[in-house]
Amino acid sequence: METVQKLAVPIAIVLAGALIAGALYFVNQGKPAPTPAGGEQPPAGVVLEKVRGPQADDHIRGNPNAEVVIVEYSDTECPFCKNFHNTMKQIASEYGADGKVAWVYRHFPLTQLHPKAENEAQALECAAELGGNDGFWKYTDALYEATPSNNGFDAAQLPVLAEKNGLNKVAFEKCLASGKHADRVSTDMDEVIAAGGRGTPHSIVIFAGEQFPIEGGQPYEVVKGMIDALLAKSE
Repeated sequence: METVQKLAVPIAIVLAGALIAGALYFVNQGKPAPTPAGGEQPPAGVVLEKVRGPQADDHIRGNPNAEVVIVEYSDTECPFCKNFHNTMKQIASEYGADGKVAWVYRHFPLTQLHPKAENEAQALECAAELGGNDGFWKYTDALYEATPSNNGFDAAQLPVLAEKNGLNKVAFEKCLASGKHADRVSTDMDEVIAAGGRGTPHSIVIFAGEQFPIEGGQPYEVVKGMIDALLAKSE
């Protein structure tokens, strides 16, 4: 029961935030996100199947061995993901220096809504192949900044954006055309759907061997409050 007691406060914060995010989602969209795998929505605050912790080939900001790991599954054409990306950049900047929080980025393109998102996810992997972890994050930040969201980014600009951010344009185009990273994207998608993800962004917090979800594009204050509550419990 100790673990349950330790996690009670942060889970309550996350669930409260989830209700707020859900309400905003329905107000702004008028309908829920599609269910990629079909079936009913999972219970709030529950991870149906645990996801992988930080892997050697993951895209990570912060210390992979941090006390708090946030694994985000995201869609580059999702407007909520665009906002949440800025939130997580702020979180990484605040907590990354002391190694207490790690941000892991994985893919969850909702192709029913955003047909371009899967190709963009593969583009992020090409950026990682050519530029390593730093190249991945530089290109990812640039793409989220450049896209107007909702399938609005011109695919022809993906190599241009790569060149602007220090990557070899010809090599990038060859990588993207090959489709070599499609399996990587598919693996991430299968994992988050099995965990209970049905919309984007969907994040999983890993702390003290436990996992619980952050539903939707929570604001900075909610994510910070959750992290602070977890770190306080570990002192």
